[in-house]
This record gives sequence, structure tokens and C-alpha cells, in this order.
Amino acid sequence: MRFALAIAALVVASSANAAPTDEVAKLTWMAGSWRQEKDGVITRETWLAPVGGVMAGAGQTNTPGRKPFVSYYRISAEPAGVTFTAILPGQPPTPFVLLPGKDGEATFENKAHDFPQRVIFRRCGEQLCGRIEGTVGGKVEAEDWRYTRVK
Repeated sequence: MRFALAIAALVVASSANAAPTDEVAKLTWMAGSWRQEKDGVITRETWLAPVGGVMAGAGQTNTPGRKPFVSYYRISAEPAGVTFTAILPGQPPTPFVLLPGKDGEATFENKAHDFPQRVIFRRCGEQLCGRIEGTVGGKVEAEDWRYTRVK
């Protein structure tokens, strides 16, 4: 009887862990190389398609007269749920957990982070829209990107 209960608990635990992996797979619409050029600033972002509950990404922003800014990202199935982790220069990795939402949209949130508190991706037709938002000094701040697929 104890063995059967242990097996049942293992199956339930495995099922609970599998759900976020399936949720990561639903983000396949983000995969690809994306680019935005605005006011002379070139921003590129590339996402690998999900495999085994993980997506890896990298971004680069080139602003005239400045050193390129390079960042790395991971979306993975974690105990807290599907988690977007930003790895930025000079900062510890910062996790944001996926909120419930509709297909073709992903909002990740970390209310404890200074800025941003939310990282948002959504499909805008053939384009990928990105947004970071949050509150700074009591004021709502946001940055938006509208990426075109690099062919």
C-alpha cells in the first residue's frame, strides 16, 4: 500500500512539473531572429525554439556613439511556473513568472524588482512586440519595441 501511494505521489508530482514544460512549448511563436531600427538605434533579439521546457534568447542594442549592450534570456519551466530570466551586464539574473493570458501573448511579472516589474511579448501580426513596464518613483514607466523578423 505504501509503495502504491509513493508511486501515485510521484506521478502527481511529475504531472505538476510537466505542465509548465507544456506552457513553455506554447511560446514557440516567439522563436526566430527579430530586429527593430528606430532613431538610429538598432535592437536585435533572437529566440531559440523551445526544447525540453527551455527557450534561450539573446539581445543586442547598438546606439550610435555607445558600446553595444548585450543581454541574455532564458524561459524555463520552474517550480514557480514558467519563468523568464533576464541576464544583464553587471546585474544578477532576474526572474519573472508568466501570468495567465491568451495565446500569442506572454506577460512575465516580478513585483519585487525595481524596474521593470513586467516583461511582455505578443505577436503583432507578422511582427513581435516587446514591452517592459513598471513603476519608478510612483510613476508608471514603459519601453516598447516592434520587431520585424530577420530573414
